[in-house]
Amino acid sequence: MSTHAATEAPVKQAPAHQKLPPGPRLPRFLQTIAFILAGPRFLEACRRRYGGAVTLGTLFDDKFVMLFDPALVKELFQGPHDQLRAGEANALLGPVLGQRSVLLLDGSEHLRHRKLMLPHLHGQRMQAYAQTIQEATDREIDSWPLGEPFALLPTMQSLTLQVIMRAVFGYEPGAESDELRSRLRAMVEPLSRPRGLPLMMLLGRLGSDRRGAAQQFDARRREVDEILFGEIARRRAEPDLAERDDVFSALLVAEDEDGNRLTDQEVRDELVTLLLAGHETTATGLAWTFDLVLHSPEVLAKARVEGDEYLDAVVKEALRIRPVIPGVGRVVRGEPFRLNGYVIPPGVEINPSIRMIHRRPDVYPDPAAFRPERFLSEDAPDTYTWVPFGGGTRRCLGASFALMEMRIVLARVLERVALRAADPERERVQFRAITLSPRNGTRVIQQSPPASA
Repeated sequence: MSTHAATEAPVKQAPAHQKLPPGPRLPRFLQTIAFILAGPRFLEACRRRYGGAVTLGTLFDDKFVMLFDPALVKELFQGPHDQLRAGEANALLGPVLGQRSVLLLDGSEHLRHRKLMLPHLHGQRMQAYAQTIQEATDREIDSWPLGEPFALLPTMQSLTLQVIMRAVFGYEPGAESDELRSRLRAMVEPLSRPRGLPLMMLLGRLGSDRRGAAQQFDARRREVDEILFGEIARRRAEPDLAERDDVFSALLVAEDEDGNRLTDQEVRDELVTLLLAGHETTATGLAWTFDLVLHSPEVLAKARVEGDEYLDAVVKEALRIRPVIPGVGRVVRGEPFRLNGYVIPPGVEINPSIRMIHRRPDVYPDPAAFRPERFLSEDAPDTYTWVPFGGGTRRCLGASFALMEMRIVLARVLERVALRAADPERERVQFRAITLSPRNGTRVIQQSPPASA
């Protein structure tokens, strides 16, 4: 079945008397174990048995609805944003990003922040950073060992952080940039470990009585804030702020319809949001892309000679097979939300499952196969069957920037370096905090010295 047909097909209506969608009657403890030990297999079994919307419960959330059907996802993404609270669904990120992050805001406040930020992450402004991305890629390539295995994920993290430092923060390479990079990595690194999620949950539940890892995280966050708030104050006093081309400076002078600017705290929270959204996730997406390409000789050969259109398709197909974020959420507030005949009461979270939608065989025939050509056909996946960046009014602000960055990095590495996979099989998935990462960091071997930059 084509992608278009799958999207437009009518969804079977639920019986009028039924409220929440059906779901397994297993105890929450067993459902939690099933999520941890057999996530995709468990969810696929639920989809086959109960349909496109399933009510589940775990030890972390006693009742939530997961969506597997693109038509239901479309209905949700087009629903009223005042009623469907994505910011509330992201509350776990509050201690890290700050409560004034665009990811945690809802309603008019979210739209205000989004309007102030979006122009600086699209169009000509975004294209101006292409050279920055290429230069950062060259610096990383020049540091790679020859003839011995190394993990790509850490070097991709270094690369994307360099890009963020220039494009978002406006720093050139040097002592200032190195100090901020060091403090940012120290803050983020514990959260990106396999046990990062429990730490994030702990941060959200503890008050001032913190111990151990939570206390250490607070100290590292204060070290980052010391630099950021100091830099905010310094830049606000600069007369040429409006003439600069970095996002940091642009946020300081941006005004809403009423002529109001973001506060220092709001600027700080959005900077940290852009750091995490544009650094850790993009690096993970790049590591997955290289893992898939290097295990697909035909794709690798075409990627070396084809242009940007094919490389875009490679990146999109990589994000389909290996989405960095497994799902997104909306918490129902106010009135119950009606979805395909079901009635979802206030307080219940609705979660479109990104990785399961990307695995539907009726939408993506032979879904485990790595086929960039899917995105070059007339019925290429649409915004409800390909959702690595979420959708609706909450679609990731940096989606276009991330896709451009991934394409440029991929092209530059293939141009300068002959890499091969160090391991015979594709990487396995490891859950790190909120991301799905390659377990071994995508180990590769550089086969010959890099071509001249």
